[in-house]
Amino acid sequence: MLRTKTRTGTDAISMLKKDHVKVKGLFDRFEDAEETSEKKSIAEEACAELKVHAAIEEEMFYPALRQKMEDEDGLLDEADEEHHEAKILVAELGLMSGDEENFDAKFTVLAENIRHHIKEEEGELFPQAKKTEIDFDALGEQMMARKKELMAGGVPEGPESEMVSKYGLMKESPSRKAQKTFEVPVAEKRRARKH
Repeated sequence: MLRTKTRTGTDAISMLKKDHVKVKGLFDRFEDAEETSEKKSIAEEACAELKVHAAIEEEMFYPALRQKMEDEDGLLDEADEEHHEAKILVAELGLMSGDEENFDAKFTVLAENIRHHIKEEEGELFPQAKKTEIDFDALGEQMMARKKELMAGGVPEGPESEMVSKYGLMKESPSRKAQKTFEVPVAEKRRARKH
């Protein structure tokens, strides 16, 4: 087994774990918040963090793993798909004011998906990554430099944002819309049997 090359607490994996802690804290704050404006502010901060985090994983961390790690279980493909789903939710949340009926639900789904993603990364992907010859300190330095660039200049829009911008938000949930016209069959009152 190869020994993971790390010299400091700023290695790539430690950096990603710090991001995970930060975003989970934002999810917790959202759940505790009561005011719409506070929830919107927390959601915006979380979405900004997630955009940068996903970009550095996709541009640097995942490609490094694809080059140096056996991934027989398809963890990296699954991680890419989880990022795709999250980006759609992030794009939709970016178009919302926070007053919509489904704003809290949409952010909650994002939080649940990201928590699942974090659990898989930290429980499965990172342990496998540590078995490679990757110099995680050097990679962490590259990732930190890119993170600073993205935080200063923004994350370029991807296809998910373009799709949501083009087609817009679902204004009303399908079940809420159908509820207005659907006739629910109601059981007739049963007569009490007399014996």
